[in-house]
Amino acid sequence: MAEAEALEGMMPHSADCDMFKEPMKKRRRSYRDQQFQAFPSAEQSALKEYEKLDSRTRRVLSNTYQKMIQSVFLDDSIPSGVKYLINRLLALIEKPPLEPIYVGLLGSTGAGKSSLINALIQQAMFLPVSGESICTSCIVQVSSGCCEQYEAKIHLLSDQEWKAELKDLTMLLQRADGPRGEEVDMWARDDAAEEAAQKIQMLYGPGAQRMRYEDLLRMKPQGRIPTSRTITLKAEEAGDLSVKLDPYIRTQRSDWNGESAETQIWPLIKYVEVILPKSALIPEGVVLVDIPGTGDFNNKRDEMWKKTIDKCSVIWVISDVERVSGGKAHEDLLNESIKACQRGFCRDIALVVTKTDKLHLWEYLRERKMENQAIQSQREAVLQRNEIIKLQKNRILKEKLKRKLPADSKVLDASNLVYTVSAHEYWQQALLTEEESEVPKLREYIRKRLLDKKRRLVTKYVTEAFGLLLLTDTFNSEESLLPEHFNVGSLRRFVEEKLELLEKAIEQCFACMEQPLQAGVQGARASYRRTLRTCLVRSRGNQGFHQTLKAVCLKNGVYASRTLARIDLNGALSQPIYDQIDPVFGGIFRDGKPTGSALMLHIEAFKHSLEEKMAEIGKRNSWKYDEYKRGFLIQEISAILGGLEGHILRRKRKIYESVTSSIQNDLKPCYEEAAQITGKKACERMKDVIRRGVERQVAEGMFERAQERMWHQFRQLKHGITEKVKGSITTMLTLATPQGDGLYKELADVRREQKEMEKLHRSLREVAENVQLRRGMQDFLLRMSPSKAGPHETKL
Repeated sequence: MAEAEALEGMMPHSADCDMFKEPMKKRRRSYRDQQFQAFPSAEQSALKEYEKLDSRTRRVLSNTYQKMIQSVFLDDSIPSGVKYLINRLLALIEKPPLEPIYVGLLGSTGAGKSSLINALIQQAMFLPVSGESICTSCIVQVSSGCCEQYEAKIHLLSDQEWKAELKDLTMLLQRADGPRGEEVDMWARDDAAEEAAQKIQMLYGPGAQRMRYEDLLRMKPQGRIPTSRTITLKAEEAGDLSVKLDPYIRTQRSDWNGESAETQIWPLIKYVEVILPKSALIPEGVVLVDIPGTGDFNNKRDEMWKKTIDKCSVIWVISDVERVSGGKAHEDLLNESIKACQRGFCRDIALVVTKTDKLHLWEYLRERKMENQAIQSQREAVLQRNEIIKLQKNRILKEKLKRKLPADSKVLDASNLVYTVSAHEYWQQALLTEEESEVPKLREYIRKRLLDKKRRLVTKYVTEAFGLLLLTDTFNSEESLLPEHFNVGSLRRFVEEKLELLEKAIEQCFACMEQPLQAGVQGARASYRRTLRTCLVRSRGNQGFHQTLKAVCLKNGVYASRTLARIDLNGALSQPIYDQIDPVFGGIFRDGKPTGSALMLHIEAFKHSLEEKMAEIGKRNSWKYDEYKRGFLIQEISAILGGLEGHILRRKRKIYESVTSSIQNDLKPCYEEAAQITGKKACERMKDVIRRGVERQVAEGMFERAQERMWHQFRQLKHGITEKVKGSITTMLTLATPQGDGLYKELADVRREQKEMEKLHRSLREVAENVQLRRGMQDFLLRMSPSKAGPHETKL
């Protein structure tokens, strides 16, 4: 009865059962029409068909699940095979229809991230646009949903998280020399100290930056802080929500005296979620993320900064046209994006050049010595420069990606690696048409990504559901999937042999890291002193660098500011290793066309060998309903091995970061020692402590330990893969064997659901063919339509 009681918790409530009533279906159809309004008609039709397949499949699974539960509800013991079936049904029912596609806009302050998001969502001044006194101060996620109102959720740091940051901020503001309590002129020159003072002042009032940590803990912050640490704002109109949201996500100048209660708590804000009503431009399932370019001094916010970048499947590096040539900021951000390809979920990177309408015509003509006056207008000059930027930056970016990523990475096949965008011209259209502003092109890119992902997920979902419904037949009959007299032992031995081969193949796959890893360690040993000089020596001396260096030490070698470039001493010391291993590492974990050393290639080979064995068994034993049985076993193998992909993706971040984490861990004692230094010549003394600490650790094998820790992570991944495969395949074979071991159970009649699921499975091909036909017709009509004329041209 205990098992029956456990199953009772799985029973849908009566309210949930109402979801299949006709009125709800009508509301769903109405919602579906609104859900896909961001797409052209051909794409809308395709999405509606895939959505219909998904919802009908879920209905069949829910009905089957309820029948299964009712058939075993009062039983004292439930066969293990039935438990497996019920749990698999529940997991499929609860699987989300579409995991969000995160599109990260990564750029420095003033690059135009917020302006671009405003244009993409068709709300001119929704997010604050950086100016002389303001900028977006935290990560902002923007998505559309099923709500009727505009909504924002502002998530604050917990009390403990803020106390940890406050302690570091007060340590950062300790005087380098002289008595405590006096103003320090160098603060005006030291961004780290200035930012620390601004945060404390904003939250506790003028003069608070000179108080001790213990005294500040006893003070009550000026702003209103809810106990839930979440603030929810709602409005009927976008403009109204923008006004409410504005003070929370803008950072004011340090001399700004008009702070509201909302502005006063911005140092506590971790991130902001904005949910728009159903949008005709940005489809549901897409999340646009405004990501500050350098991270954050707060540990939790900085960790979230890295995780947010890593969960983005698309990263647009934003750089305005005046900084893209010769500017270092977007190069650093491109490097961070490429790292996200290695350690995270990122599959596509693009450089988005903003503010392309900004051009001084005479200067442009003079630089290019266009004496023949081929360019007659500002518009022609802007379009020409855009094409030049695309050609130049596309070549440079592709070369950079080729050095860091495998040659067959999907991102290298992208037709557009560079976009030239003008949010201003999207609204004004004084020089460029809406299409030439390239905002619609970015929207189209997002829509295609979503449509492709929906197609793949629904195809996989319907196929898996169909296989699961076939499994119910096995428990409703005495006949097993494998013949009664079949030698199961020989099949188990076959699987064990193939598992041994898989383990050896994985070892060989990982072994290709040995040479570049060793070369990287040698490079790191040879260059670490030069790296230290670059990081610790400033051309203008120590003035304005003392608190910045202290901030680096307080954060164990990493300092992220809202205004300065990110400083990562551990990353700089480990960079020679990553320069060597990046292409090989990317080759192991590639997701495109796996060749050679790719890990998934070996897992696919293992899967193929099992599929061939199942096909051989089927032919030799002339199974009744042979195709269905073989199809189920093959599909279950695919489901088991497909689940490994998520496990591998989660582990690869830990593997990739293990080198830098190891170096940071080894240098932690010297960072802690340096952070405590105060008094005269504190800056030089901190540098000496860091230099001695690095020298000592290198002599004791710091880089070799980092190498070994990466190998340890690789070994753990190999062990995890083989154990997961072994356990899951063993369970599947147990289910497939004759039912003489108590697995059999007469279940409810689900033949109706099986027939419906079979029809849905057959219709997958028909839907795919319809999509291809509509896409071809749409492309033909677009080619035949006349191009739009440009705006009125301003003559020279």
